[in-house]
Amino acid sequence: MKRFAGSTRFIMVTTYIVIIAASLLMLTVCTVSMLNKSLYSSEKAGVLAKANIIAQTVSEVWNTDPEISTEQFASSVQNSLSGTRIRGIVVDNSYRVLYDTSRGSEMSGKVFIRDVLKKSLDGEQAVVINDSEAESKMLSVAVPVTIDGQTVGGVYLASSVDKIDNTINSARASLAIFSVMIAIIIGMVSFGISTIITAPMAEIREAARKISKGDFKARVKVSGQNDIAEMGEAINYMAQELELIEDRRRKFVSDVSHELKTPMTGIKLICDTCEEIDDPQMQKEFISDISTEVDRLSRLVEKLLTLSRLDEGKITLEPVDVKPMIEKIIRNLMPVANKKDIRIYTDYRYESYPPVMLDYDKMFEAFYNIADNAIKYSPEGGHLHVGVDCDTENIIVTFEDNGAGIPVDEREHIFERFYRLDDSRARDTGGTGLGLAIAKEAVAAHGGNIAVDSVKDGEGSIFMVKLPLRSEEVQS
Repeated sequence: MKRFAGSTRFIMVTTYIVIIAASLLMLTVCTVSMLNKSLYSSEKAGVLAKANIIAQTVSEVWNTDPEISTEQFASSVQNSLSGTRIRGIVVDNSYRVLYDTSRGSEMSGKVFIRDVLKKSLDGEQAVVINDSEAESKMLSVAVPVTIDGQTVGGVYLASSVDKIDNTINSARASLAIFSVMIAIIIGMVSFGISTIITAPMAEIREAARKISKGDFKARVKVSGQNDIAEMGEAINYMAQELELIEDRRRKFVSDVSHELKTPMTGIKLICDTCEEIDDPQMQKEFISDISTEVDRLSRLVEKLLTLSRLDEGKITLEPVDVKPMIEKIIRNLMPVANKKDIRIYTDYRYESYPPVMLDYDKMFEAFYNIADNAIKYSPEGGHLHVGVDCDTENIIVTFEDNGAGIPVDEREHIFERFYRLDDSRARDTGGTGLGLAIAKEAVAAHGGNIAVDSVKDGEGSIFMVKLPLRSEEVQS
């Protein structure tokens, strides 16, 4: 119950009911107030009109003798009050009753003083509700009787307003019942609407719980084009991205395990063999093989650490002149190129280039990996052509070789971690399958992009790296 009380559905239903109830209450109060004012105004106007007619009539036959006035006033008063239960009294200016429609009260000739009569004898018309003599709620009016401008008496009329009150109470009760019925209907409708609205939210909530527990295949059924549908699409997109990340993570862990297992297995086999032989020369060769495998493990771990740092997205930017960086990379790779009789050419379109905001170490390794990869997969006696160009927005560095080339359907995969076109050949060259992945991550971290294409007819490869010149374009 406590959980439901805090739910969106409960809040929506309660809000609707409170708003409708408040609106209906205001409507009821206003309606009853207007009805009350209208009925009482109408009753006051009607009784005052009768009192004025009686006053005008009795002034024409005025007589202060009660016995005579009773006969003279009876006709005019009774005609005006015919068909009503209004009590009528005519008094002189001494408050002495000259005529009373209530025969049972025996007021004729007696003094009858009321506040409204005092005002009428002062020449004013007066209206009072709940006169002191009334057993029920009464409307009392009094008007002066004037002859030649002089007030000679007054006419007092008293009418019960219980009927008006009953009408108002009946209307109030009817409006209250109507309001309750409307509130119930609105409550049911709002509950249904809230169910329609919150049902997808419950599904989104359940999907989010599954995703939080690692079930990245959970999806939300999306229908319509409202805000909740957009929220569902966002949840589905997040789940899809998390699923891809999880798949990459699992693949990465599997690949790392495989890559580490291969040299470690080799080292164990070599060690086991060393224990079984006594030839010092053979042992020396095996130790050399162990050293080679350890170097391979070291390179692999170093590459993995580099990728880990790139994944963190932390780069230290400084102004860098790309031309000297490329020249240093070429100098470092010359011994490797000379072993395969590969000639390296450079093509600098300009004598100097504007500095670029780069993390020197990371971009040095990225360019080094691309160039080293080109040399490793180029045939003996081949060549590597390195070019540097720039336009108004980017520094462009290209690496063109005359190797076997990369098939079109493989190009989108070569930047994946541990991906190799020729696995056995990569191991022979000491490759880890991480060089191009590191290059792509480093370029992306600087807000640039890297692409690969064939030189011609599927032979040779050309890698193009674009880095933004303006520092504000760098993504840190």
